[in-house]
Amino acid sequence: MTNHEAFLEAKKYIPGGVDSPVRAFGSVGSEPFMVERAKGAFIYDVEGKKYLDFVQSWGPLIFGHADKDIQNAVIKTAKNGLSFGASSPLETKLAKIVLEQFDYLDKIRFVSSGTEATMSAIRLARGFSGKDGIIKFEGCYHGHSDSLLVKAGSGATTFGNSSSAGVPQDVAKNTYLAIYNDIESVKNILKENHNIGTIIIEPVAGNMGLVPADKQFLKELRKICDEKNIVLILDEVMSGYRASKLGSYGIYGVKGDIVTFGKVIGGGMNVAAFAGKEEIMNHISPLGAVYQAGTLSGNPVAMAAGIASLTKINESENLYSELESLATLFMTGLKEIADECGVHLQICVRGSMFGYFFNEFEVKNYDDALKSDTKKFAKFHTGMINEGIFLAPSQFETGFICAAMSRKDIEFALKKARKVMKTL
Repeated sequence: MTNHEAFLEAKKYIPGGVDSPVRAFGSVGSEPFMVERAKGAFIYDVEGKKYLDFVQSWGPLIFGHADKDIQNAVIKTAKNGLSFGASSPLETKLAKIVLEQFDYLDKIRFVSSGTEATMSAIRLARGFSGKDGIIKFEGCYHGHSDSLLVKAGSGATTFGNSSSAGVPQDVAKNTYLAIYNDIESVKNILKENHNIGTIIIEPVAGNMGLVPADKQFLKELRKICDEKNIVLILDEVMSGYRASKLGSYGIYGVKGDIVTFGKVIGGGMNVAAFAGKEEIMNHISPLGAVYQAGTLSGNPVAMAAGIASLTKINESENLYSELESLATLFMTGLKEIADECGVHLQICVRGSMFGYFFNEFEVKNYDDALKSDTKKFAKFHTGMINEGIFLAPSQFETGFICAAMSRKDIEFALKKARKVMKTL
């Protein structure tokens, strides 16, 4: 079966042929390949074609596909049962691993997806603060729960409007939109609205492309939350254990009242979590009045994968420096090639995360990102796919380096990038 045939078959039974929209390759104007298997740094489609994979399942595979240690942990645990619908010591073990590293967080609860983590964190923050209003930042994606699928209103101090059909305006109106890396936009909202008890932000934004927060901006945001008794949620579903071993905290030293985790803590399995100070976390049922539940939350197979992944991270002395070195090699090389070809390109690296924009100017927020040349990106992406390099199929996504990659792999990718860039 060809990729085209497999995709046509999928579209007969699955809306758009995909179970997550970005997989449809719609923003790059092409058709996706269909994956049969993956190993290490590479992914293979149903036609047997091999791709160097810079998506890595959107981040969780810090050791690459089908890592032997994580795989063995999953197989061993699966033999004892896939799901108990009851608690197991594996949940406690993974909780201890995370909380011992993030010593300013006291309690953690596991869920099955990043959307669940952020949705639950916001409900908890609202329950703790007693206020319905929340501030999020344009360009930051926190999952697809109703209160977070919003677009900007008519001005900086107005509430948002729903950006998806099916989201009630009565829900969206409690979400206020601020400008990323612009502390004045936050102050303006708070000046006009007194019902805000929660601010949520990606401290290293990965869903408008890779756009890190400025350190001073993040510190001022923390200060404002302290002064006004606002719960600050740091969404590290993507950046946790990716931007550094301690996520954004290892870069900025800024603490969230609640922090959401995902991706890496599941080692490729469906695991996410939210953690926070004890006084906040004790508001969650069964201790408090904020309800949250999930039959598959903390399931043993997923916990085993997470334990294996984080254990490997803790035992790897130079992991992050090596990953960042490869990411920097890739991005600086890509920038040099773009300059040689007369193509405007902005690059960014944070730990094992990388991003690039076909943009003449530095990208600091969502409006900046939207000025990127998406047509040029689409042409570049299609060219790289044809050359066996799998990059995220959107200008507004982040790429990832895994430990299974080598300098030789990066040099191969740059060789192909030079060939494609010349066609732009």
